[in-house]
Amino acid sequence: MTVTFKLKHLAATAALGLAFTGSAFAQEVVKIGFSGPLSGGAALYGKNVLDGMQLAVNEINAQGLEVAGKKYKLEIVSLDDKYNPSETAINAQRLVQQYKTPAILVPHSGGSLALQVNNEQNKYLLLSYTSVPQITARGNKLTLRIPPEFTSYVPAFVKHAMTKYGKNIAFAHGDHDYAKAWTAVFKPAWEAAGGKVVIENPMSYNRAADFYSGVSRALAAKPDVMFIGGASEPTGLVVKQARELGFKGGFVIIDQAKMDEMTKVTGGYGPLEGSIGVLPLIEDKTPDAQNFVTRFQKAYPGRVPSSEVSLNYTAVWLLAGAMKASGSVTDATAIRASLDKAAKELSPAHNPNTLDGVDDKGGTLADTRVAVVENGKVREIKLSALK
Repeated sequence: MTVTFKLKHLAATAALGLAFTGSAFAQEVVKIGFSGPLSGGAALYGKNVLDGMQLAVNEINAQGLEVAGKKYKLEIVSLDDKYNPSETAINAQRLVQQYKTPAILVPHSGGSLALQVNNEQNKYLLLSYTSVPQITARGNKLTLRIPPEFTSYVPAFVKHAMTKYGKNIAFAHGDHDYAKAWTAVFKPAWEAAGGKVVIENPMSYNRAADFYSGVSRALAAKPDVMFIGGASEPTGLVVKQARELGFKGGFVIIDQAKMDEMTKVTGGYGPLEGSIGVLPLIEDKTPDAQNFVTRFQKAYPGRVPSSEVSLNYTAVWLLAGAMKASGSVTDATAIRASLDKAAKELSPAHNPNTLDGVDDKGGTLADTRVAVVENGKVREIKLSALK
């Protein structure tokens, strides 16, 4: 074999290799936006949301995403908004203009409401991780509300707390928009059931590192029950300090706070005795939930996933399915129209919270799961038993 022939052979082989390489990496990248708290008191909350999204993206990319005959790779662009709706709006403008994101996930109501001002005009889908009814009630045609509405929890929470502890309640929740929305629904429900609000003392869960002053003020009103909630870590600190100050009553915990995460601050479920809140994912004994927990812990050793992780994981799978069903990765209107179909076709492995569909207003449909702490252990209770 001559030197010239060898060189030609090597050149041809290299060209063929480059052709195959080009084909293998011909996937276009679709960027999904995230704007949420990655610093401050709610940083763990934001990280949980983002980790759930990233796990889904990793699995989708490994499996392969093909839309209308073309292969795509998903990528998340995450920006910190410090739980500030004004920052969320700025981040969204950057995500759309600089990164061309067809969808942006926001894990708080204030930021979601801020983006609904112009997301239809700017033609991107808002993936809103908040259970406040206003998100879908406003009629925004490019919104998906990821969790079910929180209103389904309220009757059960009222009945459990009032029956077990008494009728006097202190509101010591966070001062952010989501906690305010919960209060606006829970307060009249408590009063309609014959209860009395002895004090309203919202606190800055996202900025404060000590709640002794606010908790002391709430306890001075002699409540039987405390209504609390924000991100898990500060909510856990409120419980810890209330017990240290001698509070013996129960806690109603809004669904943003997760009891299993709160135990990292309280030192276990003991201080949460008598509490009612959402069922921690780790305590969900269904096979699909346990399978998800196992997969998450393999990807993130030493971590315990919350429902923030699992629901936003499912939201990304749902988005990918809607892209396939609509035949587009950029047309937010077509993707939104395909969400219900995609939800019904979700694999159980990708849907540990068993979302059943998406309604006409863009809200997910699912059975809510509730738990109480009794004798230092979590016990799931059926909503029907508390109505």
